[in-house]
Amino acid sequence: MKQEVLSSLSIKNLQTVEELEAVYQLESLIWSVEDTVPVNHTVATVKNGGFVLGAFFQEKLIGFQYSFPGFDGEKSYLCSHSLGIHPEYRAFGIGERLKRAQKDTAIEKGYDLITWTYDPLETVNGNLNLHKLRAVGAKYIENAYGEMADNMNAGISTDRFLIEWRIKEPAIQNSMEALGHQPQVISTIVENGYLIPSETDLNQISSKLLVPVPGDFQKIKKDDFSLALKWREKTNEVFTHYLGAGWVVTDLIKDKTKEHQYFYLLEK
Repeated sequence: MKQEVLSSLSIKNLQTVEELEAVYQLESLIWSVEDTVPVNHTVATVKNGGFVLGAFFQEKLIGFQYSFPGFDGEKSYLCSHSLGIHPEYRAFGIGERLKRAQKDTAIEKGYDLITWTYDPLETVNGNLNLHKLRAVGAKYIENAYGEMADNMNAGISTDRFLIEWRIKEPAIQNSMEALGHQPQVISTIVENGYLIPSETDLNQISSKLLVPVPGDFQKIKKDDFSLALKWREKTNEVFTHYLGAGWVVTDLIKDKTKEHQYFYLLEK
């Protein structure tokens, strides 16, 4: 079914109230009515420099991406607010298709920078944002959205990377083989099938560093909440230290030698 969906998938820049009402219904299905952007907001957005993209399979809306303009006092950029896929069509690569279309649409509108946030412990998002799209983690924001009660965030601080995607610059590819000898900031062990953080060394002397994270954070959160908190605390310490000192996160790469382990690549 995946190939069937992807081969006939179409992505449209949505404009009408009726189209945006369909996005509202899909977003309500994916999350909740309380967390869904009102139609009057999305209508205003598409008339003022932002846009909403829809992914369609056989004329059925199965995904969307919503962006609005941002301004920091010096430059304008595009804020990528939300991206959602119908539960029956996840893991098909539709999210990446929407992000590629977002890039093209943003360039057409004159943008050269897109920003958004995501949880560094969600490696599926990290793989898309950093490894596939080649965006960069520019800042670490502690508890960015405060307390949240949804299944993904309940009971743990909403720490986030601020992602910067410079859509007109060429991307640089990395490989795990080339990075194998870089220092590892957090040592890890595997016990009972879970990746466990151990000692942290913030005094490494190198222009590139590796920060390990588990590839199954939501499972850890469900099975051993204290371990999930430990991972949040350890990565908070590391990312606050390095990104606060001007380092950036440039990639996420799967470790081929240890189960469930991924590495973030940090560079000065």
